[in-house]
Amino acid sequence: MSQVNQVKLGAKFIADTPHRVSHDRCLWEARMRRDKTASQIPEWEEMRELASQIKLHTLTHLDRYLEQFETRLKEHGIHVHWAEDAKEHNRIVHEIFSSHGVKTVTKGKSMLMDECGMREYLEERGIDIYEADLGERIQQLDRQRPSHIVMPAIHKLRGDVAKLFAEKLGSDPDNDDPHYLNSVMRKSMRENYIKVDAGMNGVNFGVAETGTIVVATNEGNADISANVPPLFVASMGIEKLIPRQSDLPLFIRLLSRSALGFDITQYTSHYTRPRKGQEMHVIIVDNGRSKRLGAEYFEVLKCIRCGACMNTCPVFRRTSGLSYDAPYMGPIGIVLEPSYDLHRYARLPYSCTHCGSCGNVCPVKVPIPKYVFYWRNIVVDHHEDELSHRIEEDGMELVLRNATNLSHAEKLGLWALRSFPQWLLNSPANPWAKDHTNPEPPKETFREYYKRTK
Repeated sequence: MSQVNQVKLGAKFIADTPHRVSHDRCLWEARMRRDKTASQIPEWEEMRELASQIKLHTLTHLDRYLEQFETRLKEHGIHVHWAEDAKEHNRIVHEIFSSHGVKTVTKGKSMLMDECGMREYLEERGIDIYEADLGERIQQLDRQRPSHIVMPAIHKLRGDVAKLFAEKLGSDPDNDDPHYLNSVMRKSMRENYIKVDAGMNGVNFGVAETGTIVVATNEGNADISANVPPLFVASMGIEKLIPRQSDLPLFIRLLSRSALGFDITQYTSHYTRPRKGQEMHVIIVDNGRSKRLGAEYFEVLKCIRCGACMNTCPVFRRTSGLSYDAPYMGPIGIVLEPSYDLHRYARLPYSCTHCGSCGNVCPVKVPIPKYVFYWRNIVVDHHEDELSHRIEEDGMELVLRNATNLSHAEKLGLWALRSFPQWLLNSPANPWAKDHTNPEPPKETFREYYKRTK
């Protein structure tokens, strides 16, 4: 597949001023709420450090905790499956549904299922999937991937949703009141909830000690998917484990505050065994995670999918998650997606200003800024970088080789600013001129000024 050009895709969103302004404002408000609620907890930084250490400990002893988790699940009457990759995960799900004659499924939010392309896989095999999360359902109706880990349709305006619902659900296209739009979706989905054959969910945390899976939502879509149908299937990446039940409150305190700036999600659901008369399956998925565990960037597995890095990222806020054209977007996406397909996502690590804000807000201290440089090195080492970048880097290597070369380059650049005609400096031949105004040339270089005055 061709490389994702995030810069080109992002430019389209930047040019759409109403959407860009709304998107930027909503995400920055979430970041500000996060800062406010964090400032009210004196031990906030201690919590981040402790959560980071717990995740590191779990990853270091993952084999032991996975075995413990499987044992507890089976003790509670839950069917356990292991999937090496996305293909095996989707095959297992299809086999479970085929054996039960499942034709319709309600699905809670799950980044892992999106990562595996599960919905499309099942739909091709005649199984209808209804997203229970409002944002995910909006994106499903619009045939778009989610644009944010926590807020899947945050890039849309209310008018966009009103138009979409009018087209797909027969509502009033001129009524964009949020309460009305929610009622339209609620009526549509309730008709589906009562007739589905199975329910599915992702997992926020798996507790090895008790064999409990925990799902946090603000709409209760996890409970609908887990409690209404006679068959329930949950999919969990191996990195979602934490050792003990006593560890869970720490992560619950961090998750919603980091994601949306709220003290807690509306629903934090714990599932330890199937309800009476129900059959429950848990699929534990690798899909490249064990490979990452042995790599230099293994701490990416600490991520708890809160989306805080996206809310603070100046690139993401102005270009939207759709511009990354990947299941995982934003800062965490640019250090995660290249591990799935280096060629396709080779340009993503360059969609970064190096402000470091993503690392500062991450509740489990994933060193995202460090990994951006790691992946840039990998991209160059594997010759997946752009030709223009290579030419620029070779040129700068020559310029920065010694002080003499740098001094000559400064003088040459100053001469060019003074001597080149403006029509050339402001032409497409100069990419800088597309979004910037060239500065007035100074009378001398800084070196010349320093030598003259000091």
